[in-house]
Amino acid sequence: MQLSQTQGHSRERDRDRHILRRSRLLTGAGLLSLAAITLLSGAAQPGQQPSQNTDKPYLLPEANRLPDVNDQMKMRNRDAKQQSFDAANAERKKQLSDDSTKLLTLAMALKAEVDKTNKDMLSLNVIRKADEIERLAHNVKEKMKLTVGGS
Repeated sequence: MQLSQTQGHSRERDRDRHILRRSRLLTGAGLLSLAAITLLSGAAQPGQQPSQNTDKPYLLPEANRLPDVNDQMKMRNRDAKQQSFDAANAERKKQLSDDSTKLLTLAMALKAEVDKTNKDMLSLNVIRKADEIERLAHNVKEKMKLTVGGS
């Protein structure tokens, strides 16, 4: 009887250690993701000018040439695609900023809760917060990989 109780307590301690180790790893991963987001969002310096786009159409000046309707249509389509691309990237950047702020808030709340618990016990709330941080960090990572508009 005592042997099975000892094994039960040992299993509980092993499980608790595993949960604590996992929550620490998730906290570290969340903070690492936040640091990467901060570094990537600060990549463009405020004083820098954007590079000139060399993909814009260049029409040779020809004397007495009437405007080609097809060229005008291509230029309008290109401009519309570029505007759509710019709008989608601006929206993605806003979402990344909002998500990274939320990620920081959750990570700080998780750290405070982990600091409140003792070494042998984690609350279910701590585990839920760690899972939420993990999901949010994964979503932020996927949004950062996303390339809107292609070529």
